[in-house]
Parts: sequence; C-alpha cells; structure tokens
Amino acid sequence: MTTEKPLRDRALAFRSLHVPGRPLVLPNAWDTTSARLIEDAGAAAVATTSAGLAWALGSADGDRLDRDRALAAVADIAAAVDVPVSADIESGYARDAAGVADTIRAVLAAGAVGVNIEDALYEAGTGPLRSVAEQAERIAAAREAADAEGIPLFINARIDTFLRGAGEVDLTLERAAAFRTAGADGIFVPGAVEPGTLELLVDGIDGPLNVLAGPGAPPVAELSALGVARVSAGSAIAQAAHALVHRAARELLQAGTYETLSDGLDYGELNKLLALR
Repeated sequence: MTTEKPLRDRALAFRSLHVPGRPLVLPNAWDTTSARLIEDAGAAAVATTSAGLAWALGSADGDRLDRDRALAAVADIAAAVDVPVSADIESGYARDAAGVADTIRAVLAAGAVGVNIEDALYEAGTGPLRSVAEQAERIAAAREAADAEGIPLFINARIDTFLRGAGEVDLTLERAAAFRTAGADGIFVPGAVEPGTLELLVDGIDGPLNVLAGPGAPPVAELSALGVARVSAGSAIAQAAHALVHRAARELLQAGTYETLSDGLDYGELNKLLALR
C-alpha cells in the first residue's frame, strides 16, 4: 500500500473521479501484474473484477471465493499501484449484514477505497436477487463500518435486474433509491447498455451511474454524452487474456506453430515495469 497518501485522501480522490458526463473508465484488474499494466496505460484508478480475481485464484465466480483469499489479493493489488483501488467484493463475502461490516473493515485494511456490493443470490432454491430490505441492510452495515473508520469509502451498489433477467428500469430505479438511502454512493447496473435505457437510468437515479461496457456496448464517448459517471470492463479483459492462453496452447499443441504469440509484450519492458516497485 502506498504510504505517501493516507487512505482517507485516496478515498476522497477516488470519490472525486465519479462525474456524470465525464466518466471514470476502469479496465478491471485481477492480479498485481494486470493492475500495474492498467495503471501504466493511464488509468486514474484500478478496480478489481471479482470473476477475474476468483479465476486467478483457481475458484469459480459467484460467492464461492472466501473473504481472506480475496482480500489478500486485493491487498497485493493496492500495494502494487499508486492510484486508488476499488474492490469488487461480490455480495460482501458474508451471510449477513454484520459479516459485510467485517468485510468492509478488512477491505480498508487491505488499502482499497471503494467497493462493489451486488444484490444477486447464487444459492440453490433462492430467488435471483436479495430482497430490497435485506440488501439495504447490508449496504447500511457497509456504510456504518467505513464511516466508523473515518474513511469515505465509495460504495457502488450493483443491481442485477438486467443481468439476471429479474426486471428492467422501474424495478432498477426502485432498488437504486432504496440502496442510495441506505448509504450507497453510486449505482452499477450491468447488462443495461441500450442508450434509451441508460437515459432513463441516468435521469431516474439520484447518484452516479456505472455501466458495464464491452463488445456490443456504446463507446465511452457515447456513454459520456448520456451522462454515465463510470464505465467498467468487468471480467472482459480477463476473459480475453485467458482466451489468448487457450488459443496459444492449442496452436502449440495441435499445430506446433507460434503465431498466436506474435503480439506479446516485450519481455524487457514488462520486466522493467514490474521491477519499478
């Protein structure tokens, strides 16, 4: 973790980056190397992808990774870069609100100054989303834990209505209002990319809107014009990196050739970047 700038200052800096119409663009990282590369590319902050981080640790995504392993990786990432770090903590790595509060304290100890907390449920026999009341309680616990530490942690409430087919704009706005009241700073609605839908969400949410972007989504300039405040790549970069590994391995094993490897980063440049700290 960087010692030159206190955690509170980094939290305030991260918070200031969320400007509707001038979005914070986050190519999400999953380990220290991806974080350093993203910082070197010019990112103002680094956010983790829970899926990419879980995969890097040999786990599936979807509330399967335990808190200690996840936050140890977050701590490594926060220590590897000088920009603010936000941690995707899935649904909080906890079964109840008190556990979410414990996770938030661990997030701050790891050096992160933002979190994503999602409202999806993955247990067999449950609905696709937590109830509004339960999720609001979990967000309120996160807010209280951060405030008690004196850190203005940016809490990004992820609403999976579109991603899990549980509802569209009206239900999303209802949940967003409740989560903002509970203490969320921003609202993340993955799966919503149609410009007309995004206009309704921007107009209807009292707070910065985060969009999940990638192939098929409008370019950042268009999202900016719509008033989006944050644009995330999510797990897409990790997926692309793992696809390259798979293609290169198949080519080498099946054809005995190496064309997939022709666009790799220069060894010396990559080694130099990672030796700087």
